[in-house]
Amino acid sequence: MPVRKIPRSRRSLTGRVAKRTREDSSMFESSLERDLFIILDFDSSVAGFEEQPLRISFTDDQGYPHTYIPDVLIHYHPDSATNRQRPPLLGEVKYRQDLFDNWKELKPKFKAARAFSREQGWQRFRIFTENEIRTPYLYNAKFLRGFVNIEHEQDEIDMLLGTLSALHKTTPHSLLLACSDNEMRRAELMPSLWRLVAKNCIGCDLDERLTMESPIWPISSQAVP
Repeated sequence: MPVRKIPRSRRSLTGRVAKRTREDSSMFESSLERDLFIILDFDSSVAGFEEQPLRISFTDDQGYPHTYIPDVLIHYHPDSATNRQRPPLLGEVKYRQDLFDNWKELKPKFKAARAFSREQGWQRFRIFTENEIRTPYLYNAKFLRGFVNIEHEQDEIDMLLGTLSALHKTTPHSLLLACSDNEMRRAELMPSLWRLVAKNCIGCDLDERLTMESPIWPISSQAVP
């Protein structure tokens, strides 16, 4: 539960991001924070995250007491290759210009957050800016999240995965062509195709913007949803 309630604001965008499970949502207080939460919700390595997760007490160089509430605490699934548990990550979301304009005020807060993270045995405190957030991965996450919970036919899933296995490496356009020479049928198959990509049952490079000509390949170890 957040330690600070996010108020409505006329100066910045506030609201809630619905999570993929549709059973929960996260409050944000800027469009940049919203975009990070979309990425975290889509990232299969992320087990969950908390907004406004904790309050850190610290004193400045003059000995005056202060508190700082970071924006997010991210929890991860164990590493799929080693099965080792990845430590949580405490983070702050800031536009780069805000960092430049307010660095003198922000620096002691971030120093306290780094020290707190070390004490907890967490990963190094991280600042997320638009450079790390507003990337092709964000575009792909926004696009694919809409297909995660769609209804699907198992015969469509089997057809797509079976055909992809035979082709090995191809593109969404070529995969659909290989599945059917009927344009209407290809359109019907497309949501199931993107659902398989969203569920990590079809491999692709999510750091490049997805198109119908993006390389895709089978992931044989991934269970069919």
